[in-house]
Amino acid sequence: MARIDKTPFEVEITDLTHDGRGVARRPDGKAVFVAGALPGERVMATQTGRHRSFDEARTVEVLHAAPERVDPRCAHFGVCSGCAMQHYDETKQIHAKQRVLLENLERIGHVSPERVLPPLVDASWGYRRKGRFSVRRVEKKDKTLVGFRETDPRFVAEISQCHTVLPIIGDRIDAIAALVDSLQARREIPQIEFIAGDPTPEFCGVALTFRHMSPLSDSDRDALIAFAQQHRFAIFLQPGGIDSVHALWPAEPKLSFSLPQWNLEFLFRPLDFIQVNAGLNGRMIQSAIDLLDPQPDDRVLDLFAGLGNFTLPLARQVREVVGVEGEAGLVRRARENAEHNGIANAKFHAADLAKDLSGEPWMRESFDRLLLDPPRSGADFVLAHLPLKQFSRIVYVSCHPASLARDAGYLVNEKRWKLRAAGVMDMFPHTGHVESIAMFEPR
Repeated sequence: MARIDKTPFEVEITDLTHDGRGVARRPDGKAVFVAGALPGERVMATQTGRHRSFDEARTVEVLHAAPERVDPRCAHFGVCSGCAMQHYDETKQIHAKQRVLLENLERIGHVSPERVLPPLVDASWGYRRKGRFSVRRVEKKDKTLVGFRETDPRFVAEISQCHTVLPIIGDRIDAIAALVDSLQARREIPQIEFIAGDPTPEFCGVALTFRHMSPLSDSDRDALIAFAQQHRFAIFLQPGGIDSVHALWPAEPKLSFSLPQWNLEFLFRPLDFIQVNAGLNGRMIQSAIDLLDPQPDDRVLDLFAGLGNFTLPLARQVREVVGVEGEAGLVRRARENAEHNGIANAKFHAADLAKDLSGEPWMRESFDRLLLDPPRSGADFVLAHLPLKQFSRIVYVSCHPASLARDAGYLVNEKRWKLRAAGVMDMFPHTGHVESIAMFEPR
């Protein structure tokens, strides 16, 4: 491994990386990415990593601050890796993310939108309703740590509170850590998943899933139940794979969230994927529907449909929607959610959208419009195999601007579509994560 020089050095920050670090140049021209620094600043930094084409560093002193610099709200900023942009004025963060999207579209896809959409924003604090806490027993400190990973991912950050997580969870991290520390199995619990839906009379809507590597004693189970009852949480246990997850207390908790704009209630399991920012999710769905502009007699294809987050709202407005999702469990629950909401014009299929789709029955059906919300890897394979000429409009929701840019380049430069509009959505404020949306029409 290359030797790291810990001697502080002074640099001018000229740009921002896609993950929120400042960009500078060494006197020899080598790039250095500086955590905790903003464009326009002069800082003292110390090296944390060395690579052939760039170095990594962290800010130790700000010599000249940018106007956009603010005091981070969180006492753990700079240690915890949960959010890296709290020192950046929250009203400016989304514009930096917009620049990331547009630069990716131009550099990777060689395209630019005809119209840049106004950024979508919602609550910037206390918004995160789903995530995973790492757990580690530290014998030297004689305590158990519960939190997110440090910037050095080998370690769990010692945090007492998280301002981006819903307060009902983020304000109870100390209590959760004390609970785990009291258990006989505290060395056998590597992680705790949290997820929050709507409250019920029985519990507050929050579910914690404890992954445990060995069976729990009766006393540990009793302690977990007592904690659940005290805080009105639901507790699930995961002794093995995903299929091993089961409720400890209450026996059958109802996990659900609503989309009142469309009179919908979604039921979900504790490890299911749901959008982390509930307020932004509603805005995102409305934006996607507005861009898709579905007509009452349309058939819409929704790829990477998950629980039906877009499928079911669309079903309220069109003749029929077909949702396709790779995870069979999500497909089952999407069908259940359609039935739960009295929706008969939404059909769901399970299919791996990164593999041969020629045998899929929905591939032989005709559609008017396409909506897709792929994972970080994007949708290049399925786009290459779809009969795209049947669609009058495509809306692409993306969690990774580079894969969106690649796929936009394919649609525009190889398939002769037009990128009519694109914009960003702040699903994860105070992080470098860029969520975006784009709309395409045929030429």
